Amino acid sequence: MTSTAAAVPQVIGEFEITVPATSANLGAGYDSFGIALEIRDTVCARLHDGPVDPADCVHVSGEGAGVIPTGRDHLILRVIREVLTARGVDAGDRITLACENVIAHSRGMGSSAAAVVAGIAIADAVSTTLGLRVPPPEEKLAWATHFEGHPDNAAPALFGGVTVSYSDGAGQPRSVSVPVADDVAAVLLVPDNRLETAVARSLLPATVPHADAAANAAIAGLFVYAIGHDPSLLLDATVDRLHQNYRRPAMTASLERVDALRAAGLAAVVSGAGPTVLVLGTGDDLHAQVEAVLTGDSSRIIPAAIADTGVEVMATDSRLRG
Repeated sequence: MTSTAAAVPQVIGEFEITVPATSANLGAGYDSFGIALEIRDTVCARLHDGPVDPADCVHVSGEGAGVIPTGRDHLILRVIREVLTARGVDAGDRITLACENVIAHSRGMGSSAAAVVAGIAIADAVSTTLGLRVPPPEEKLAWATHFEGHPDNAAPALFGGVTVSYSDGAGQPRSVSVPVADDVAAVLLVPDNRLETAVARSLLPATVPHADAAANAAIAGLFVYAIGHDPSLLLDATVDRLHQNYRRPAMTASLERVDALRAAGLAAVVSGAGPTVLVLGTGDDLHAQVEAVLTGDSSRIIPAAIADTGVEVMATDSRLRG
């Protein structure tokens, strides 16, 4: 009697996905405005013809290496599995991932949205390989919002550029892209400390003064004009009265940076839930202007171009290229 070794699952599809970092709120656009930045995570995904070892299905390098899960409870795999299951496909245990993470975690740079959008993109690539229908963009946004809870980071991660997200009359998430002037640039100040989104949200009041809500509505409208047509208005167009100061106790140093930069005439805001600070402006010397205001600051100061495209997918297996 001879023993037969278990067959090793063969690769039947291979894809490379890149997805940008994002910043949300952008001042007055709480839970609505978002921007994609050319700081990208890369995920190499392989679809196999049979189940793979659950202990060896995810490899992570860069941000989060040695900390985030590397089994089937990894966020990207969970997203892939749920999306494919909804399409009637049981392929979640046939996928392996190699994740090269650049986006800082728990810093207000959309790392979880990037993972969710990467998972949706991989599910779409697998669906195409298996001959299934790939859904329209609004369905992808609905899935991303389902996992994220709100679409402000998910929309720019999907579509790139600057986006305004909202709910339609049926309560479904929708997003539109906003024109961005060619000379607008961004700089990030990324501190070492982290801040969980749930902690930042817990500091927000259930109600705000009517005058503050009215002011933010006006400023949000101004931002849409400023970012696309007159960046000289960005300082006025990034004032916030709904969320930043309420969160000051959880990120005092970040708000002090915002205060100092704005006093110097730079359009600085808290990036998402923080503690990263985002500065929007024009000119090749924006990075130098930020450094001059915050001389000696311990944060990483990172110039970041605005990403015109969101998530990108390429089939790296020659059998799958068009």
